[in-house]
Amino acid sequence: MDQQYIKEHKIGVPYEGFAEFTRKVAAEGVVLLKNDKNVLPLQKGEKVSLFGRAQINYYRTGTGSGGSVNVLYTSNIVEGLRTKKDVELNENLVSVYEEWIKENPFDDGGRAWAAEPHCQKEMPVTDELAKEAAKHSDKAIVIIGRNAGEDKDNTPGEGSFLLQQEEINTLETVTKYFDKVVVMLNVSNIINMSWAEDERFKDRIQSIIYVWEGGIEGGNAVADVLVGDVTPCGKLTDTIAYQLEDYPSHENYGDADVNLYREDVYVGYRYFETFAPEKVQYEFGFGLSYTTFETSTNAQVIVDKDSQSTIKLQVAVKNTGATYAGKESVQVYVEAPQGKLGQPAKKLVTFAKTKVLAPSEEQNLVIEFKVADLASYDDSGVTGHKSCMVLEAGEYGIYVGSSVRNCVRVAFKTSTGDKTGYVVDELEVVAQLQEALSPIKEFTRMKPGKRLDNGAYELTYEAVPTRSYSMKDRIEKNLPPTYPQTGNKGITLRDVADKKATMEEFIAQLTTAELATIVRGEGMCNVKVTPGTAAAFGGVGDSLFGYGIPLGCAADGPSGIRMEGGYKATQVPIGTLLAATWDAELIEEMYVFEGKELLRNEVDTLLGPGMNIRRHPLNGRNFEYFSEDPIITAKFATAQVKGILAGGSTGTLKHFACNNQEYRRSFVDAVVSERALREIYLKGFEVAVKEGGANSIMTTYNPLNGFWNASNYDLNTTVLRNEWGFNGIVMTDWWAKMNDPIEGGEGTATNTAAMVRSQNDLYMVVANDGAEINTWNDNTVESVKNGSLTIGELQRCAMNICEFLMHAPVFGRKQDFSSSVQFYSPMEKKVEDGEVVNIAKNNQVPMKENGNSIIEAKAGTYLLVGKVRNNKGNEAQSACKLLINGETALVMQVNGTDDKWTLIRLTRVELGDGQYEIGLSGMTDDMKIEHIEFRDIE
Repeated sequence: MDQQYIKEHKIGVPYEGFAEFTRKVAAEGVVLLKNDKNVLPLQKGEKVSLFGRAQINYYRTGTGSGGSVNVLYTSNIVEGLRTKKDVELNENLVSVYEEWIKENPFDDGGRAWAAEPHCQKEMPVTDELAKEAAKHSDKAIVIIGRNAGEDKDNTPGEGSFLLQQEEINTLETVTKYFDKVVVMLNVSNIINMSWAEDERFKDRIQSIIYVWEGGIEGGNAVADVLVGDVTPCGKLTDTIAYQLEDYPSHENYGDADVNLYREDVYVGYRYFETFAPEKVQYEFGFGLSYTTFETSTNAQVIVDKDSQSTIKLQVAVKNTGATYAGKESVQVYVEAPQGKLGQPAKKLVTFAKTKVLAPSEEQNLVIEFKVADLASYDDSGVTGHKSCMVLEAGEYGIYVGSSVRNCVRVAFKTSTGDKTGYVVDELEVVAQLQEALSPIKEFTRMKPGKRLDNGAYELTYEAVPTRSYSMKDRIEKNLPPTYPQTGNKGITLRDVADKKATMEEFIAQLTTAELATIVRGEGMCNVKVTPGTAAAFGGVGDSLFGYGIPLGCAADGPSGIRMEGGYKATQVPIGTLLAATWDAELIEEMYVFEGKELLRNEVDTLLGPGMNIRRHPLNGRNFEYFSEDPIITAKFATAQVKGILAGGSTGTLKHFACNNQEYRRSFVDAVVSERALREIYLKGFEVAVKEGGANSIMTTYNPLNGFWNASNYDLNTTVLRNEWGFNGIVMTDWWAKMNDPIEGGEGTATNTAAMVRSQNDLYMVVANDGAEINTWNDNTVESVKNGSLTIGELQRCAMNICEFLMHAPVFGRKQDFSSSVQFYSPMEKKVEDGEVVNIAKNNQVPMKENGNSIIEAKAGTYLLVGKVRNNKGNEAQSACKLLINGETALVMQVNGTDDKWTLIRLTRVELGDGQYEIGLSGMTDDMKIEHIEFRDIE
């Protein structure tokens, strides 16, 4: 894609109005945990002092591929408050921080992969500084910043999950001199909150507010909330327990090889409300406002035409405050009978959010859900119905409120009188499924015992059912047909779209080598698609492209479009904040903008939403995800997918499934019961497929119950396609491993035959221009030859890929790859002095860390090859621009090479006779480039 095309089509130009909309969203996701004496919002004429470097070095997102978005600007908290005319900022204190930061600049880890620290060095706040600030200010705001991300879990110690000592010192000093103190958390995930009850200063901290990481407009959004332009209406989507050890997953989190999910379906609040309510500091769903609300509820059961019962709630919500308008979330929980399966004390069923209600204004909401949504999965047969979704007999209590604890049980109006819940007279089978994904390893899981005097349940354990079927038989019974290979009949993919030929007739033309090529994606930073993006896939070989199979483009990620090389996009708030809005309709509206920006940048699928369950607070990637709850996850993933589709592109659900730690993420086996998978970890994906229309999914790096997900047949075929009816593509995560879908064993990155057999369609990624020549030496063709993989299985994946591309934006774009050879004119002014490399005599041009090299070239076409190294592991990603005469020739991406030198193919350029200036831009500290080799190919 040449520079002229990029300019003409506004590639790298953020979509108009998108950033402004994210400001609205970022404000609505703010969660107010404490607000004694109404210290917030800041009042007209008040003076405020800001402490903490995050007032300037505002965190807008987490790190890694899910947060790496190049932006036009970032609004910080200082700048946001400066726009508020009614509030006076202590500019003298701001100046002190600005000068200190000049001497102590932000540590970005050299922009190397996973190198940025979890927190930054903080300026010591002396008694003199705080005392002087208090003379000129009414209130103090202490801002605490944290970050984490891909390949970088949080740590349990100071400066990550815990406050660092300098932050404790700041709180102690500031509360000594200020009577009104606000603590603001600019973080990617919940942190330990024990300091909020520290006797030294807890009574002098009047307000605590989570502002999370709000994207490009986050600083302005924070200011909007602080001054009351927006009333906070966010709610927690995680439980904040007193200690890290209180979380039920903690004892089985972070192992290098095996992670036992012994808490089973009792994740987050489902555990705490059932077994350990005393360990909760801030409950799930909690969040304060500047105003107050009152709700009243009527409930009834209606019977649909298809005889499926629906519970209908009519909820009246009134703003009972006198000053501030605001929104309220209405949360609906169920208390199911314990039965034989055992149940959490409460489970979220659905939720809704009001419009902005003025003081004394009331809104009536109608909230409906299917009774079938209350069903549970029997993976043991204890109910007499193994592998079924069942409703056990008994009374199902329905609760409505604003958090899992601030809710009341509603009475039902029925034809036979009022009842205290929905009654199931005898067990009902809601769905007959089949055993799938069950564990091989034996372990035990939590189950409620007898009810205790405090209303909680005794914690007991039971054995988890293990696999009872033959994976070999299942796969062999469901092998797809093989279509006799016909050779080229002149049928194009456009003919299939125009219904002049069938997809089967089209795919039958492809040779085995071509079928093996199409299941390989290329990247990152492929020059044939949008610069700096994650992958090109589809027509990655000349012959495939000749059949009219276009080259689709995939780009990270959950926080906005990642385009390396400086191309700009809109950074949206992190997933933690999006879910904290409890407003799926708002998020869907925002992602329509995302879809339009993807369309402008010629990206066919965004690698997001990230939607794994936040099982443990230390997972570094929690910022991409939504919640510890599967219903929250389902609603917001569905909203994002629907929004992107409405905007014109597609989203890719990830990471499928059980990506719950970054440490050893390519190796650690998630050992999970089938019930927990279906009710917790797969539920969001299921709803996003069935209700959101998702047509692209990315599998995880890790194995699940012994099988790497990139080659997990039950995950990708039995459940996803056969049960849920998914029609789309499944891709691996980048440079993933696969193992045998029947025998298991070690995972390798070259076992693509196992990937194809499982119906994970695309291997992401091989080197650019490497798909057709099998640069990674995978085993696809070899497996066909030895009979361990059928042609039909390859054809099935090829059809999935082509079907997706026919309905992707790329199918409506003109593609011409002659532009992949870019022409450059020589410099006008010839360099007489200094060292000039004559590439006819020495085609290896040294790359200088500071400065450019001058080459003398003869007219011709050259293949550029770089000798590079990166001191990180293979999954690390770094990029820079290669410049010719100051123009971007390509975005050059280098994976981690474990500090070993390697050669990578870059691009082809056409040069005239003369001199050229060759340089690099945007190098990161983990990346070295020794030379660029100009190979004459004509």
